[in-house]
Amino acid sequence: MGWDEWDSAKADVVAQRQASMRLNQLPGGPGGGGQADLVVNQDDLGGVGHDAFVLHSRLQKGADIAGAGADTEGAGSTMQAGAALKGSNFALGGELETTVSVWTSQVKGVLQACAHISNHLDYSKKAHAEDDAAIAASLRNRDGSAVPVSRLTEYFK
Repeated sequence: MGWDEWDSAKADVVAQRQASMRLNQLPGGPGGGGQADLVVNQDDLGGVGHDAFVLHSRLQKGADIAGAGADTEGAGSTMQAGAALKGSNFALGGELETTVSVWTSQVKGVLQACAHISNHLDYSKKAHAEDDAAIAASLRNRDGSAVPVSRLTEYFK
């Protein structure tokens, strides 16, 4: 047997050994023994969701420059000022209207993000609990016993 053949044979044995390696036991500690790796408590989610809701409420009330001081037609005082300046041929009038439009768009974006954060935290907690239950159920034999690790390797081939 030549040197190249020897190296090839050793590489084949190493590859076979790695492919057939089985884990017979999962060590204890984080992630082992049935403990979840990712743990988020309802209090944690509730606090973040509450802060997002409070920020949403405060922004909705305090950052509405388009509707502040609205007239009978619904135009806010800033838009009214822009229209008056524009009517008197001041370039600042159009710029003021553009500023209100950009500001309103940005505030709506932040409001949507706050609402999304608040709503998504509730959804995520529920969805992950359902996923965990489905995975746990699929990794059980019909008699309720856990699927051995040696059988799990079949799923990863």
